[in-house]
Amino acid sequence: MKHFLSALDVPDVTALADSAAAFKAAPRSAETLGRGKRIGCLFLNPSLRTRLSTQVAAQQLGMEAIVFNVGAEGWALEFAEGAVMNGTTVEHVKDAAPILGQYFDILAIRTFPGLKDRAEDYSERYISQFVKYAGVPVVSLESATLHPLQSLADLLTIRETFAGGRRPKVVLSWAPHVKPLPQCVANSFAQWMTVWGGADFVVTHPEGYTLDPQYTKGASITHNQDEAFEGADYIYVKNWSSYEQYGQILSNDTDWMLTLDKLKATNNGKVMHCLPVRRNVELSDEVLDSAHSLVTQQAGNRVWAAQAVLADILKSNA
Repeated sequence: MKHFLSALDVPDVTALADSAAAFKAAPRSAETLGRGKRIGCLFLNPSLRTRLSTQVAAQQLGMEAIVFNVGAEGWALEFAEGAVMNGTTVEHVKDAAPILGQYFDILAIRTFPGLKDRAEDYSERYISQFVKYAGVPVVSLESATLHPLQSLADLLTIRETFAGGRRPKVVLSWAPHVKPLPQCVANSFAQWMTVWGGADFVVTHPEGYTLDPQYTKGASITHNQDEAFEGADYIYVKNWSSYEQYGQILSNDTDWMLTLDKLKATNNGKVMHCLPVRRNVELSDEVLDSAHSLVTQQAGNRVWAAQAVLADILKSNA
């Protein structure tokens, strides 16, 4: 891979998940691969699992990881072409990115959408500008529309916990939340499930929460959550704001919160969530603290997902 921005950058998602599993079994099996290399992790928004797992992964490959919180520690960046910079922005990405490309062998970027202008957010201008001007491989630590490192960890989690000799049924279920959230994780999980093609994939949500069809093509979509849960092996719970009425909360129906009672219709279903999670809003305590929950295992797999991606990029750009 040259860059890692989505599942479409990966020639073989199954092989990449296999690589992540191999690193989980032998974390320091390639600890000289990144010797003498640096990764710069730039955060335009806060992070916990993504930041720490990427640092750990880089260090286990022998890389030096340097983290920079752009908004808090650096100049406010401008991304618009032809901008007259007489406002609050101090440095243009055209000037900053090429310098960062000289400092680092890989740049990893985390941005969030504004949830005000769909065209602006879905253009992925922030991360694409780094790709355009940095001159080195760029890894998405979450962008305005996708979260591919999370999705690779999700795929690893499903593959290592499913023992059946058949295709698992995987359900992505919308959940209520106290504020509007991006579609990034939901888009990304849907994309990886459909690209992987190894599961019967269902998306369930209230009316008005349809995701961008480019990510859900090939999935079954229903507004009936109970119907979606029938025989499910995995339920991935995630809130997202409306894509059609962009960034808006159209419903906060508490009946969509996942409970143990709802799991009775599943095939002893395992429950996933990307974290952080609003307990007793998105998921009940009884679910999160039960044997159904994979959220801790899923979060732990973030290290191995990042390590597989960084190793592939290092090998591809040696």
